[in-house]
Amino acid sequence: MNNEIQIAPCNPNAINEVKNVLRYLSGLSGKGILTGQHTQTTVQKELHYIEDITGKLPALCGFELLAYSPNINYSDAGEDCLIEVEENKNTLDNAWDWALNKRGLITFTWHWFSPFGSRDKGFYAENTTFDASQAVIAGTEEHTRLIADMDHMAQLLKPFCEQRIPVLWRPFHEAEGDWFWWGVKGPEVARQLYRIMYERYTNYHGLNNLIWVWNSPLAEGYVGDDVCDVISMDLYPPKHTHTDLESEYSRLVKITPANKLTALGEIGVIPSIPMLAETRVPWLWYMTWSNEYGSSEEWTTNEELRGAYNHPYAVTLDKLPKLY
Repeated sequence: MNNEIQIAPCNPNAINEVKNVLRYLSGLSGKGILTGQHTQTTVQKELHYIEDITGKLPALCGFELLAYSPNINYSDAGEDCLIEVEENKNTLDNAWDWALNKRGLITFTWHWFSPFGSRDKGFYAENTTFDASQAVIAGTEEHTRLIADMDHMAQLLKPFCEQRIPVLWRPFHEAEGDWFWWGVKGPEVARQLYRIMYERYTNYHGLNNLIWVWNSPLAEGYVGDDVCDVISMDLYPPKHTHTDLESEYSRLVKITPANKLTALGEIGVIPSIPMLAETRVPWLWYMTWSNEYGSSEEWTTNEELRGAYNHPYAVTLDKLPKLY
C-alpha cells in the first residue's frame, strides 16, 4: 500500500474549500477523530440529547434527504412511511443553519425512493419494481428517470455549491447489500450507478463542492480511486460494545491499494475513543445513526458518550477549525 494519503480531490475542478477539508482530514488521520451524528428530522432530537449530556455538539452533522425524493408514492404508503416523510421535510433548512451559523461539516444521506414503480418506503428493494440493472443502460426508461431524479437533487445541492459549502456526499450507501434498490442487482450495478452520478454531477452540473464518499467494504464493485475521495463502511456492533474497530478497518482498506481517507459512514454504538487514542486506527469520523442510536442510552451509555465527547482525541464542533 502507498503510505502517503491521497488528498487531491478526485474532481479536478473541486473548489478550494473541498481541498481545505481534505487537507485537514489528512492531517487529522491517526491523530484524532471527528464526532458525528446523523439526524432525520427537523427537530434533530439527537443533537439536543448530545448537547444535554456532553455540553458539546458533533463536528459533523448528517442530514437525510428522503423527503426530497421526487417520486414518493403517497397513495400507496403506510403510516410509518408517511410519518417518516413528514418529519423529514425541510431538513435542508437545518443543513443551511448548520453550515452558515455553526460552521460545522455536513454530510447527506439519501434514502432515495425509486424513480418509479415504488410503494410505501420505496427505497427498499422489496417495495419497488424499479430495475437498477436497466437504469445503467442509456436509452431505457429506467435510465431516463434515473437521470431526472439525479437532476432534481442536483438543483437542491447547487445552492450549497454557490455558497462554497463543502459537502461530504455519500450516495448509494451500503451498496454491498440487497436491501436497497441500488444494491439488489449486485455490486457492479451499484458501481455503475455511482459513476453515472459522479459524471452527471461533476461534469454536467458542476457540483464542485462535493467530497465523494464511497460506502461499501467490498472490493468487488469498488467504484475506483478516480471518483472517490473517502472510502467508508457502515457498522452495527452489539449494544454497548465500544472498540477501535481495527479488523473492520483492515477489511475496508483492502478494497484499493491507494491510501484513501477512511470513515465510518454509520454506526450504532460509538467507537471507543480512548482505545483509538492508543491504537491510532485512522478512522477520520464516525456517524452515529439517528433516533434511539443517537438519542438514548440503548446503544451507548451517557457515561460513555460524555467521556467520548470530552476526550482530547475527539474533535467536537468547538474544536473544528474554520474550513470554509
